[in-house]
Order: sequence, then structure tokens, then C-alpha cells
Amino acid sequence: MNRTVLLVDDEPEIVELLRLFLEKEGLRIFEAHDGEVAWKMIRENKIDLAVIDIMMPKLDGIRLLKQMRTEYKLPVIMLSAKNQDSDKILGLGLGADDFIAKPFNPLEVVARIQAMLRRTYEFNDFPSAAPEEQVQVKIGNLVLDHHDYVVNKDGREVILTATEYKLLKAMMESPGRIFTKKQLFEQVWSDVYHEDANTIMVHISRLREKLEDDPRQPIYIRTIRGLGYKFAKKDDFQ
Repeated sequence: MNRTVLLVDDEPEIVELLRLFLEKEGLRIFEAHDGEVAWKMIRENKIDLAVIDIMMPKLDGIRLLKQMRTEYKLPVIMLSAKNQDSDKILGLGLGADDFIAKPFNPLEVVARIQAMLRRTYEFNDFPSAAPEEQVQVKIGNLVLDHHDYVVNKDGREVILTATEYKLLKAMMESPGRIFTKKQLFEQVWSDVYHEDANTIMVHISRLREKLEDDPRQPIYIRTIRGLGYKFAKKDDFQ
């Protein structure tokens, strides 16, 4: 099955360059040069992944991402010419899954897109669980469902991006284990860790906002100072 990628950038040369590389990999490409056209394409087509530039006319990348996250979970890679931490933190905080600064090597972008598609849609390639196999992990009021790839809190679904789900899954399946930022990054992003603490910190913060009753005093995702993070154990709620 050919995956679809939406390229959104107001510079036609960048879109065309990425299109050439991605089509060689067998990906089907949609393109847009402003956020309004991109939003229309997302609503009218099945898009598996979007690459979105931050600075665009009509509807910029940040506002487009914010709008998308009210309805869609598809993975998003943000592009920015500024290469500033503030752009990255803002984009990740709104639900972006990855961030690439311009200028970039197109081969790196292709590799990041392929890795994102693999880790997002690999769920569909797994065989169905045997009847006796545990398909849920329940800790406190949270239930992680491996079959439907959803998380429920107090019986209500918590809307997560694909990356947030993978990050939560890694921790909930090993409650009580201390994960370093490096371990989480390499396990969830399937990439080499480059001392990029912001990416992990922002995603952990977003998970806490969605899962914790009081994100400032988390009971599920706990910070172990100087080491990393760990998820609460079932015994903590008995």
C-alpha cells in the first residue's frame, strides 16, 4: 500500500525537490503552497503524513497544525528556516511529531519521513493478538488498549497523537522502570539521540496535560531528577 504525504511550503522549489525524492521511494505526494489549500486537501483526501512549513501566507503552519489537531491524529513534521528553540517548542507543544530546520539535506528529510511512517503505521502490520494474550494495560484510572490503539481515562478516550501513544505505551508497559531521555527518544523515534532534551520534555508535558488531574503534581508520569522518567506501578493505586 502506497502511503500518502502532503508537502506544504510556500517555496515551490522545496516542494518539488522533496517530491522528486519521495516519489522515488514509492510515496504518493500531495502538495500545497499555503495553509488554507493544505487544510482543504487534508479534509478531502486520506493523508498519512504531513510536512508543514511554519512561515506561510493565509494560514501559517502553526495555526494549521493547531486546527488539524482538533480533528486529526496523522503525524506531522514541521519545517522552519529560523532554527530557533522557540519555534520547535511551540510546534511540538501543539502536537507536531518531529521538527526539521532549514536548510536541510533532502535525504535526511526522506529518512525521517520513512521512519515516522514505519513507527506510526506498524501497528497495522502486527498479527491479531491471541485470545489469551493481554491486550490492555490498566494502571490507576488509565487503560492502554493494544487492540484499538487508544487510551481511556475514567472510561473516556484520551485523544493522543501517534508519537504520544508510542511514548505512553513504552512507559506503561514497563511501570516503575526509570527511562532516560536517550532511551525514550531512541525507542519511540527510532533515531539516534542527539542530546535533544526539548523533544522529550515537550511530549512528556503534553501527556501530563492530557492524563494527569494536576499536571504540576503528576501521579502517573514521574520525573526522577538527574535520571529521567518513570511510570507509576499498579501497586501505587491500591
